[in-house]
Amino acid sequence: MVGAESGHRSLAGQLLLAMPGIGDPRFSHAVIALCVHNPEGALGIGLGQIVPRLRLHQLMAQLDIDPGQAPDAPIHVGGPVDPQRGFVLHSNDWSGEDTVTVNEGFGLTSTLDVLRAIAAGEGPARWVVALGYAGWGDGQLDGELTRHGWFETVADPDLIFAVPHAERWPRAFAAAGIDVRLLASIAGHA
Repeated sequence: MVGAESGHRSLAGQLLLAMPGIGDPRFSHAVIALCVHNPEGALGIGLGQIVPRLRLHQLMAQLDIDPGQAPDAPIHVGGPVDPQRGFVLHSNDWSGEDTVTVNEGFGLTSTLDVLRAIAAGEGPARWVVALGYAGWGDGQLDGELTRHGWFETVADPDLIFAVPHAERWPRAFAAAGIDVRLLASIAGHA
């Protein structure tokens, strides 16, 4: 979407896929749901890696929330920024205190009310919990997109919510018609 006054093309609601050879090991095979993208910066939630040895019931216990009906789902590494801060990327059939509707397919909530609703069986039908986020400052992501590193594609809710984390990167490329076995880790110059 292009902002009428700024001429800025927002990528909020899209997926960013790390290209081979991105140059930052924290983003190797990254799948990031971009939730905010405006002239001031961008924020996305990583969906390609899980936090080792931490699951939802443990996280809820740390927050004094009875897990109730919540499945003991894995916790995703949302990104390197603020790794103690929790986020829930979820379907738009639920909205809470500070929910940001990203697009027609998903929203983002960072308050505890979404975890309490999930535990009570009253939360969103589809969701992913993550710690941390990927963040970019003013113009930073736009600059990175002009170099070899990121591929932008449609954020299919089924890919976000129904595909296991380890399969999201190749499946997202495949949905865009790209065979990951044919991707090069370096960019050429004309």
